[in-house]
Amino acid sequence: MSIIALIPARGGSKGVPGKNIRMLAGKPLIAHSILDCKESQLIDRVYVSTDDPEIAEVSLAYGAKIIDRPAELASDTASSESALLHALTTIETTGITPELVVFLQCTSPLRSGTDIDRAITQLRQENADSLLSVSPNHRFLWEQVDGVARSINYDYRNRLRRQDMNPQFMENGSIYVFKPWVLKELGNRLGGKISLFEMTEEQSWEIDSIADFEYIEFLLNRQP
Repeated sequence: MSIIALIPARGGSKGVPGKNIRMLAGKPLIAHSILDCKESQLIDRVYVSTDDPEIAEVSLAYGAKIIDRPAELASDTASSESALLHALTTIETTGITPELVVFLQCTSPLRSGTDIDRAITQLRQENADSLLSVSPNHRFLWEQVDGVARSINYDYRNRLRRQDMNPQFMENGSIYVFKPWVLKELGNRLGGKISLFEMTEEQSWEIDSIADFEYIEFLLNRQP
């Protein structure tokens, strides 16, 4: 039994062309996630699922194995779950039966190998089936449906102090860990008993724009 990491990285980013191999603090963006896996003491193998030859070349150079993703699973409408299931099925045909799958999104480069190991350890200790990373949420949220505004996570007519509210968390997209049966049977990265792995708000920054690259590079460069 082993623990594998899957990093989906398609080549068709429209917001920032070439985003996954764009340089960030001296390394291609995807390299940060691969190196996090290499730093981990618990991950045995790292796979990048991609349809893009340049992403594959960079990922190989940093030590990942490549899963060739079919074009139909790399479109704007294809789900991450479809790419994960294809990658897991492909890996299992080689005789590898993982105990756990760690799913990382390379747009979240502010995690570390230690964070990954802590997440895996927490899932095991809590006897959970899946885990997602979160950050604390201290905001009062609203939504507007058909022109009607309404509060979501509090009653504006009986406003509590933030410190008196039940703890709330935001899914930050950085780390997911799941047992293979969860993805195979439920078609989802999350299912069964779900564990929340808390990270800092700063670690929860994601890259979706050039401005995000600039800010996250600032954060990375100030680290000792």
